[in-house]
Amino acid sequence: MFSQIEAGNVKDLNIIIRADFQGSVDVLMKYLSELSTAEVKIKILHASTGGITEGDVVLAEASNAIIIGFNVVADEHVARIAEAKGVDIRTYTIIYRITEDLKKSMVGLLDPEEQEKSLGRATVRNIFKVSKVGTVAGCIVNDGLVKKKARVRLIRNNVVIKDDLAIESLKHLKDDVREVKAGMECGIKLAKFDDVKLDDVFDFFEIIEVARTL
Repeated sequence: MFSQIEAGNVKDLNIIIRADFQGSVDVLMKYLSELSTAEVKIKILHASTGGITEGDVVLAEASNAIIIGFNVVADEHVARIAEAKGVDIRTYTIIYRITEDLKKSMVGLLDPEEQEKSLGRATVRNIFKVSKVGTVAGCIVNDGLVKKKARVRLIRNNVVIKDDLAIESLKHLKDDVREVKAGMECGIKLAKFDDVKLDDVFDFFEIIEVARTL
């Protein structure tokens, strides 16, 4: 919803404030500045009393800022210029709604958190050496499922031998498949890795992105 500028690992949310009275300006500057976090910083570029002006729009366009108006508005001429330039003007009559909206926009600037999601496990029952292909592991899926796009953690005697491997090919019988469920057999060729032994365990997982909150 809001424009943004990224500087290093700190993301800035640029704001221009217009309000009815100086007291309102001072309160808004205090409240909005306190919303800043280590990752997302509120930067107030300009704050003054009176209606929203063409100069505010020009500054907002140049700095990727949003204009917040408290108990003030932009006239029709200024509103048309803002629309043409793609400048976001938000007007409010209640202060807490301003802080609520800004918190939502700040969450949108946060990088999502990556989490590991377990998919299932399979045990190697046969080893096949295939010319020009490499080692193909004949597996039984013990639980969960195997996905072609899954990442693989190779476990041998309860010790992690190799982590974050990719699956080059996944077959059920002779067919290429996208996934194989628990109780079924499959053939797995790991990408760029052939050191597979009988009774090795393949632990399958995927990395998912989870939205963060402030």
